[in-house]
Amino acid sequence: MKINPFWVCLFFLISIIGQSQESNAPTFGKGLFNLIGKDSTWTMIVSARMQILAISDWDVTDGALQNSEQNFLIRRARLKFDGFAYSPKLEYKIELGLSNRDISGASQFTSNAPRYILDAVVKWNFYENFVLWFGQTKLPGNIERVISSANLMQVDRSLLNSRFNIDRDMGFQLRHHFNLSEKFLIREIFAVSQGEGRNITSGNIGGHQFTTRLELLPFGEFLSKGEYKGSDQKREKTPKLMLAATFDSNQNAVKTRSNQGSYMFTDGGFFETDINTLFIDAMFKYNGFSFMGEYAHRTADNPIATNLDGSLTGDVVLIGDGLNLQTGYLFNNNWEISGRYTNIKLSEEITGRTPQDQYTLGFSKYIVGHKLKVQTDLSYLSEDGDQDRLMYRLQLEVHF
Repeated sequence: MKINPFWVCLFFLISIIGQSQESNAPTFGKGLFNLIGKDSTWTMIVSARMQILAISDWDVTDGALQNSEQNFLIRRARLKFDGFAYSPKLEYKIELGLSNRDISGASQFTSNAPRYILDAVVKWNFYENFVLWFGQTKLPGNIERVISSANLMQVDRSLLNSRFNIDRDMGFQLRHHFNLSEKFLIREIFAVSQGEGRNITSGNIGGHQFTTRLELLPFGEFLSKGEYKGSDQKREKTPKLMLAATFDSNQNAVKTRSNQGSYMFTDGGFFETDINTLFIDAMFKYNGFSFMGEYAHRTADNPIATNLDGSLTGDVVLIGDGLNLQTGYLFNNNWEISGRYTNIKLSEEITGRTPQDQYTLGFSKYIVGHKLKVQTDLSYLSEDGDQDRLMYRLQLEVHF
């Protein structure tokens, strides 16, 4: 009988945790175990979460709904371990995906193994406000991607994110922050990564990826890191705003969406081109009201992949623009209504794709904040020269 090594490792890890010392079981949503070493040189918070999702899709023809499709799935199921090792200045995070959607993408570039690892990163606060990250984790891209899928205002992220995000990668990040005045906070992030996405074991085929992000918070920090969460759960007593911009340059990229998408094969190996992505985003919250806006722009030196003789391979870089606007209001009874508009304009000449507009109306009931919530939304997708579509989703989030 063949035993999956992942489950062996998981069982071994749980056994160690169970034998290390008595666990201090926290309240719901604060983790399964909060462990502290006997000599206080390490800590570990163990948490788990799942998202159970139902989807219905319809084609819309002359105002009538046709060709209904339904799907039920475990959208996400994850284990997370975080804390510090040796010193509080040396933090770590490990996050593992267990659902089919989490681990899909096995290929020759991942040694044909499922992509279990989402995050495996160490964060070293080596000097004052400087923190060095090393490992695999999210790059500092668009704000909607940086926000955890557990903390979204609507059921899932927008079309802008699926078309333009730069997701996770392996490398270094240097982060720094300082105050321009008593309240005005500035954060700077610079990252150097492999440039081909997460769980890649085949080495660096193309060049490296360089990402720079600048965040301006003129009214100070949000409560409980609210700039990285959907919904104004803390009901900010004073207006809070974050304005940010990210520039990402993937040198000699070999995938159709920078470090995402599919590899661009040629008769001589891989097609390489420099791909640049610009993100501009904003987050505003005040007294239950929240607004998030994002703009994305992607270019490539040579967006059409060719073979050595100049013939077309059929692959193209998805260059173009995206706009995403989202707002919501959280009532005192913890019901929230939200709305989202997303516009995608990929280069029709290069990609052959026409502009898309999606309108989404969402409702959420927060039972224990983002830790236990029920969310539903209805989206209408309109695409020039193509079939309009209507999508309904219902999702339950449970986060221990």
